[in-house]
Order: sequence, then structure tokens, then C-alpha cells
Amino acid sequence: MSGNSASEDRLRDLVLLRRVRDRMDREFALPLNVDALARDVHMSSGHLSRSFKAAYGESPYSYLMTRRIERAMALFRRGDLSVTDVCFTVGFSSLGTFSTRFTELVGMPPSTYRAMAEESAGELPSCVTKAVTRPIRNREAQPETPN
Repeated sequence: MSGNSASEDRLRDLVLLRRVRDRMDREFALPLNVDALARDVHMSSGHLSRSFKAAYGESPYSYLMTRRIERAMALFRRGDLSVTDVCFTVGFSSLGTFSTRFTELVGMPPSTYRAMAEESAGELPSCVTKAVTRPIRNREAQPETPN
């Protein structure tokens, strides 16, 4: 195998990975799984997972969960939906799983985040709020401590 061929394969894989990532960004609320995503780009699920993690630093599942939680945070800041409504709107099928993932990434339960978002509505432009409140991956969020 020549270096040129390996380079072309890598570029082809990156194009396909971008397609998968773009699909997750667009269809985050739909039931997506690695097998279906891999099938759509003609890769094995193992190859997709390894390649995606190498390219983006996290697994496809982790990336999808982060997109869903980011969208949930935006909906909470909007203020007109309940925690349950947001849970199902962003693609979770279980309120328990949603609450667990939200707490892991954000550092507080969704109900607490929703209440805080209601109290501070309109203080910062949404682009600043989104950048500052981006969820932290890989369980890095510090749990909320009582004052």
C-alpha cells in the first residue's frame, strides 16, 4: 500500500466522519445509534467509533449526548418548556437517563438549571451564554455544592 493510497483513504474517512457528525448535529432528536450511522457511510460500527474518536476526541455516542444536552440547555434558557418536555424534545426516551446525563455534563440537575435560567433570563446575549455554558464532556463537571 503506497503512502498516497493511505492518505486518500484517510481523507475519504474524514469526509465520511464529517457527514456522520453533521447528521448528528441535524438529527440529534431522532433515535440514532452507531450501527445505523456506520451503515449509512458504509463503515463497520467499530471502525466508525475508532475513527470518530481519533478525529474528534470523543465517541459518536458522547458527541450526540453533548449535542442533546446543549440543545436542552438552550430550551431551558428559553423558559417555556418543562423538564419532561425538554427531555423528549431533544431525543431522550427516558427522563432518568436525561437527568443523569445532564447532571454529568452540566454539574447540576436539569430542574436546577431550568430554575437558574429563569432567574437570569436576558442578562447576556445568547451567543455569549452558549459559549460560557457549553457542557463539559467525560464527567468533568463539578457537582453543585450548597452555599
